[in-house]
Amino acid sequence: MQAEKLTWSAEQNNDKITLQLVGELSRNTLLPLWQQRLTFLSEKQIADKDILWDLAQITRIDSAGFALLCDFIAHCRHIQQPNHRIVLENVPSQLLTLADLFGLTDWLAPFIV
Repeated sequence: MQAEKLTWSAEQNNDKITLQLVGELSRNTLLPLWQQRLTFLSEKQIADKDILWDLAQITRIDSAGFALLCDFIAHCRHIQQPNHRIVLENVPSQLLTLADLFGLTDWLAPFIV
């Protein structure tokens, strides 16, 4: 079974960046996203912005994809000014299952709407 392609887009307006992931977030698809992360997650771009991750079009997420997303959240939290938020929207059930398996449900909960 071949992995479905992963694409992403970033839309910025005023004090918010919306990042939309489309497709499969897995070990077979995440390398290009990882390599290009600084094009949409640089300190200059996110320090004074709210970040909305729209996951509505994620078709599959595995443990590697989950780890990458957690790394991105931690990166953003470290850089962002305290008065800005990180929000995960349209969270797939696979992501919640993985959070539970890894004991990260409580860590992830504040980001989920």
